[in-house]
Amino acid sequence: SFHSTMIFRFTAAAFVLAATTSTCAAFSTTLSNPHAAIKQPSISSSLYMGPPSDPSAPISDLFGEGSRKYRRTVYTHNEWVKHRSSDRFVNNISTLIYSGIYKNVGKEVFATTSVAVFVWAWNVLVGGYEDFSGVMHDPLIASKWATEIGLPLTIFTTLSPSLGLLLVFRTNASYNRWDEARKFWGLNINHTRDLNRMATAWYGNDSSPGSASAPKQIAKAIDPAEREHLLGQVSLFTWAFVRSMKRHLSPPDEDEEDYIAELKSRLSPEQ
Repeated sequence: SFHSTMIFRFTAAAFVLAATTSTCAAFSTTLSNPHAAIKQPSISSSLYMGPPSDPSAPISDLFGEGSRKYRRTVYTHNEWVKHRSSDRFVNNISTLIYSGIYKNVGKEVFATTSVAVFVWAWNVLVGGYEDFSGVMHDPLIASKWATEIGLPLTIFTTLSPSLGLLLVFRTNASYNRWDEARKFWGLNINHTRDLNRMATAWYGNDSSPGSASAPKQIAKAIDPAEREHLLGQVSLFTWAFVRSMKRHLSPPDEDEEDYIAELKSRLSPEQ
């Protein structure tokens, strides 16, 4: 009976460890085929941007900071319908293990889970355990040096409210900074549009001397072709300013090549 109990205990411990290892493997960032683990969603519009389809692309481009250049920048009506669907909970649960957040923090989650499993297994071996029937079983390792390990719960109970408030404040501050940057970028776009509209409205408008809106001193008439060319230059330089600002706010390896190609395609070598 004693040997049967020992065998049962070791079998149960081995089963739990194997199950825990397979569960933690879902959080690991090492994949034999990284693209096979990405569930490609259906393309609902021509504006969709997803993970790279090139097999030679590094795994760092599939999630985290490296995936920024593949993200879709426009939220269309089709995405909104999908987001508000009654099946969104099932879809979110079914794609939980493919989340880029989990892969991004997979090493930390795996390390924390490993420590927790080790502490649990060690305490079972040296302190015994109580089964579902309420029967307490003796420890498998009985020695003076084999003692249970753990931390008092008082520390976590005391620090939990402060830690929760800190996380809330940091999250709110991060979102406020992002929202403020988005508003400033929107103002920048609006101001550049206003600049082009004012240039078009005020530069080179022809007013006949006999009209009531004619100024007291009529400047020399501007050639329409020259006016069109100069207004085009204003629009071009305004675009170059905004495009350069976007490049300045983006990582060099994400936007440098596209930035140079766009400038060369629109600006002359002298410009």
